[in-house]
Amino acid sequence: MATAIYSHPDCRLHDMGTQHPECPQRLDAISDYLLATGLQDALEMREAPIVATADLARAHESLYVSELKDLLEQVVASGESRHIDPDTVVGPGTWRAALRAAGAAVAATDAVIDGEIENAFCAVRPPGHHATRNQAMGFCFFNNVAIAARHALDVRGLERVAIVDFDVHHGNGTEDIVAGDERVLMVSIFQHPLYPNSGAVPKGTNMCNLPIPPYTRGPEVRDMIEAMWMPRLEDFKPQMIFISAGFDAHREDDLGQLGLVESDYDWITRRIMAVAERHAKGRIVSCLEGGYALDALARSVAVHLRALADL
Repeated sequence: MATAIYSHPDCRLHDMGTQHPECPQRLDAISDYLLATGLQDALEMREAPIVATADLARAHESLYVSELKDLLEQVVASGESRHIDPDTVVGPGTWRAALRAAGAAVAATDAVIDGEIENAFCAVRPPGHHATRNQAMGFCFFNNVAIAARHALDVRGLERVAIVDFDVHHGNGTEDIVAGDERVLMVSIFQHPLYPNSGAVPKGTNMCNLPIPPYTRGPEVRDMIEAMWMPRLEDFKPQMIFISAGFDAHREDDLGQLGLVESDYDWITRRIMAVAERHAKGRIVSCLEGGYALDALARSVAVHLRALADL
């Protein structure tokens, strides 16, 4: 079975302004690199649908969803962008992009569970792991991975899923949504201290948070993952794994100060795949989070995809 990439042109319409690191060119860099290297030919390209409102409500409060929709529809009508926090901007293209990003994660989940594909990567934006149950922040509006995980549990009937987050920033939104839900195990690495300055004390026993000091490099990160993540994942025996795939822990990325390189992302992906093969029938859905140094982002996504596709 193939590895699929879910994306949509609408995800490029979300624009937070000139010089903003979370820019449409991130997806261009990925797609251009996959095309230039021939990797795209080995993957199945699929179009992301618009997410159902019911799926949004599995991770977010209904009032939050309706208020965000009202705000973004006002922005569409006016054509003028607005800041919702110092770093996060909504524009006329944000609403459709956010719906496609979450829709990609849910559609990929269904396709993997149905056996149409073995695993999937969602090349989407805006990212999601900072979006809490009732707040947009940190470039994020809907929590794509949490929405997909809850869909797998509540709609598709799985009993246990794992979320793996290797973004340089703590996935505070995902933790807010799934903390205390014993059907979910979340394991994460993140630089600490760093935005959003959370995660050092987990909110639930179903969390395995690994705060990492600045300037830590790949070998040390691998050792921590092997010692802390792997036993928890093996004991939990997830029936599906979701990845918040942020590539801003790369040594070339200025939004963090960690020292990962492409070979580290390959290693992490293959360790996750080994767990999925043993316990989850290989079922993995990975969603793009951070990664703002465009060349490093493209190279890192490529090795992540090569691992997922076992190339």
